Amino acid sequence: MSRKHISRRKFIGQASCAALGTTTALNSILHLDMMGKLTAPTLRPMRRQDGTYKAMVCILLAGGNDSYNMLIPTSTDQYNTYSTSRSNLALPSGDLLALNYTDGNGVNYGLHPSMPEVQQLFNDGKLAFVSNVGTLIEPTTKTQVLNQTVPLPVGLLSHSDQARHWMSSVPQSRQANGWGGRIADIVSSLNSNQNVSMGISLSGTNLWQLGADHSEYAIQNYGSGSVGIQVLESGQLFEQIIGGGVESMLNQTYQDIFKQTYRDKILSSQSQHEEFSAAIDGVEPFATMFSDNPLSQDLHMIAKAIAANGTLDVQRQTFFVNFGGWDHHDEVLDNQAAMLAIVSQALSEFYSALEEVNLADCVTTFTASDFARTLSSNGNGTDHAWGGNAIVMGGSVQGGQIYGEYPDLAIASDIEVGGGGVLIPQISTDEYFAELAMWFGVQDSDFEYLLPNLGNFFEVGSGQPLGFMNL
Repeated sequence: MSRKHISRRKFIGQASCAALGTTTALNSILHLDMMGKLTAPTLRPMRRQDGTYKAMVCILLAGGNDSYNMLIPTSTDQYNTYSTSRSNLALPSGDLLALNYTDGNGVNYGLHPSMPEVQQLFNDGKLAFVSNVGTLIEPTTKTQVLNQTVPLPVGLLSHSDQARHWMSSVPQSRQANGWGGRIADIVSSLNSNQNVSMGISLSGTNLWQLGADHSEYAIQNYGSGSVGIQVLESGQLFEQIIGGGVESMLNQTYQDIFKQTYRDKILSSQSQHEEFSAAIDGVEPFATMFSDNPLSQDLHMIAKAIAANGTLDVQRQTFFVNFGGWDHHDEVLDNQAAMLAIVSQALSEFYSALEEVNLADCVTTFTASDFARTLSSNGNGTDHAWGGNAIVMGGSVQGGQIYGEYPDLAIASDIEVGGGGVLIPQISTDEYFAELAMWFGVQDSDFEYLLPNLGNFFEVGSGQPLGFMNL
C-alpha cells in the first residue's frame, strides 16, 4: 500500500488533542507546546529594550475558589445580606480579619480568619483585591443572559472550559494558546539571553504560557529545579556509553519534520537545563524560611529563579503554579480554611524573599481560578458559579484597596443569574490582564493580538483599565 503524504499543517489541522492523546508516540512528540510551534505565525519583535527586569507569577487556584468567603463585607447591612445568602456557610463576623479599607459606599471589609499574612500585606499596601472578575466576551446584563441575547463564554460553569478561558482570555472559543504565551511572543526579545524560555512552569505543560512562538520550560521545586538527561550527567561508565549514543542522536539532522521537531525540543530542554541549573546553584540561600507545602516550595523555587535573573541575563519572565483542589462541593468550610492558610503563608514568604533581594517592586503575583462558587449552600459545600475575587501582590501594586465594585450578595440581585448565587462578573479578565500587561511593557498596538476582546470593555490608550498597577 502506498504511503499518503500530508503537510504538517494539514496533519495538525486534522488531529485533535484527544486523538493525539490516544497515540503514545504522537502524544510524546506533539505536545501542546510543539503544536503551537509548528503552526506559529510570524510576529514582530518588541521594538525597544528598557533594561528593567520584570516578572509575573500566575497562581491558578484550580477547581474554583469560594472567594466570597475569602473577602467579605463587614458593615452591618452588607454582612447581614452575606449571612442570609450564605446561610450555614457564613463565617461569624467576629472571626473576620479587618482590612484598613472603606469603599466609596462606606462599606468595610474583612478576610477569612485563615489569612493573617494576607491581611498584613494588604494593610501594608503590598497587596490588593480585584472584585467580581470573570470571563466575559462583552459587557453583560442579567436581562441579556436570561433572554439569551448576549454571547456567553463557551462551557460556562465548566471546570475545563473556564480554567482554559482564564488562561486564554478568549472565552468565545477553546483557544489553543494563552495570554501569557502571547505576551512572550510580543516581549521576549527584551531578553538578552534567548536560550532559556521566558515562561517557567512549576506545574508542567500549561495553556497560559503557550504562545505561537513560545512555550514553557517546566521545572520542579527542589534541587536545582531543572531536570536533564541523566545519562549525560552520570559518572558511571555504562551510562556514559549510553549518553554518547544519546548525544549522537541529538546531533543528527532529520528529514522527517516530526523527528526533527522532537530532536529540537529535547536538545533545547537539555541546553536550558544546564544553563538554568548553573544559575540556580549560584543563588545564595534566603533568610526567609518557606513552609513545607507544595505552594510555598514552588514559590521558593520561583524566588530563586528570579534572584538569578542577572546570571540568566533576562529582563522579562513569567512563572506558573497550579495549586489545585478548590472544587469544594462538600466540606467547604474546613477545606477552604486549610487551603487559604497555605495561600496566605506562601504569599507572605514569597514577598519576604523578594524583599531580601530587592526585587519586590519588579515582581507581580496574581491569582486566577476557574470561577467563584454559588452564594447559597448545597448542604455542606457550594457549586460552580461565575464572577469572583482575585488577589494581586507586588511592590508595583497600588495595594490596600479593592478594585472594581464589590457586588451585592443578595440572592436574586441585579447581577445574580443562577438562582443559587451565580454572579455576572462586573470586571472582565481582559481588563484585569491588560493592566498587568501594561506594567509588563506591552505596547498599545499589541493588545489586539494579546487580548482581542479588550476593546469591548476598555479603550486602549485611554489610561489604565482598573488602576491597581503603578505604571
